[in-house]
Amino acid sequence: RQHIEITRDIAMRFNGRFGKTFVVPKIITPRAGAKVTDLQEPTAKMSKSAASDSGIVYLLDEPSAIVKKFKRAVTDSDSEVKYDIANKPGVSNLLDILSASTGKPVDELVSQYSQYGALKSDTGDAVIAVVEPIRTRFQELMQDKGELARLLSIGNERARNVAAVTLQRAHNAIGLLPRI
Repeated sequence: RQHIEITRDIAMRFNGRFGKTFVVPKIITPRAGAKVTDLQEPTAKMSKSAASDSGIVYLLDEPSAIVKKFKRAVTDSDSEVKYDIANKPGVSNLLDILSASTGKPVDELVSQYSQYGALKSDTGDAVIAVVEPIRTRFQELMQDKGELARLLSIGNERARNVAAVTLQRAHNAIGLLPRI
């Protein structure tokens, strides 16, 4: 969110001074998964700077590691599956992650579970389904450095072509002369 906000500020300031040049980005916040919290500390956001990796799911984690992390996710001593961020942050986090991973609304998911074990297991499986293609593709590309370099070059050229149009618009707005 903070990156979008600073980008908005810069675009609005530039546009206000030099005329409509940049598109002002809009913040789009999904209903579920906008803020994913640590599986071991559900009141803190999931972050790679956390004290322990046990509450963090990395895109390149092995499926077995992901399952293990979700099985050990903090819930509470109660057994009722209910979405209540204030009183049940761990369970609510699992429901948010499952909703974001499956596209199903949280209300629908709550009615499907009566125990935490099944919720944890299904959430782990749903996350694996989302990240496994990423992990697999990463491994394929790391095995073929030539293909990786080729794809990076193609992406670089594509990005350069798109950015050149915007950069030229910005230069024209400011009044910079083209390079000779």
